[in-house]
Amino acid sequence: MSDFTGKTVLVTGAAHGFGRAIALAFAQRGAIVHAADINEAGLAETAKLAGGALKTLTLDVGDRAAVQAAVAAIGDIDILVNDAGGVRGQTGRPIEEVSAEDWQTIFDANLSGAFFMTQAVVPGMKRRRFGRIVNISSGAGLGISLTGIQAYASAKAGQIGLTRQLAHELGPWNITVNNVAPGFVRSNPTTERQWQSYGPEGQQRLIDNIALKRLGTPEDIANAVLFFASEQANWITGQVLSVDGGK
Repeated sequence: MSDFTGKTVLVTGAAHGFGRAIALAFAQRGAIVHAADINEAGLAETAKLAGGALKTLTLDVGDRAAVQAAVAAIGDIDILVNDAGGVRGQTGRPIEEVSAEDWQTIFDANLSGAFFMTQAVVPGMKRRRFGRIVNISSGAGLGISLTGIQAYASAKAGQIGLTRQLAHELGPWNITVNNVAPGFVRSNPTTERQWQSYGPEGQQRLIDNIALKRLGTPEDIANAVLFFASEQANWITGQVLSVDGGK
């Protein structure tokens, strides 16, 4: 995989799970990494695991003003990975029980956040005529949410649409925009609770529906991101890569 020495990388959602694995992978390959999340304690653990090889930034990606200020403070960014998101502590409920606030908070984290972050870094990328943007969606954006959370499936599908739209808009400036759609991975406290809720039979059914008959790891997702950000992917944009063990 490519050497990213000298490249400035901003990874959101880096306090645990995929974001942490992605931030660590770039740091191990020489990048100047800024790991962002709203979870300060998780960010501290990520920094500890990196041995001081990355910088941390407490940031709510759904706050446009905060995003603009954070990116201005960092300066030019070569690679942006929009991993922040998740279900925000919610569980699946019938549609008539979902409040406007619950709907919006998932959109703020998963879709608006990706839009705000990209909006903030693009001027510098255009000026330098180089940029790599990788969005982390979900199998829920291509199919249905295993948790039954309507807003999550909708926001992730919207993020995939945003990826394709921005790939065409930003392509003339040599900025690629791609998307990684992970399958189910036990990567954070939320997915661990989800896994335990299935029980032994449900867990086995989930594994049986995967071609490779095993769950993936956060590092599997990080590897896909590294590819999209690498020189080997110079002529790839607007694509969605399912990293799910085969469906």
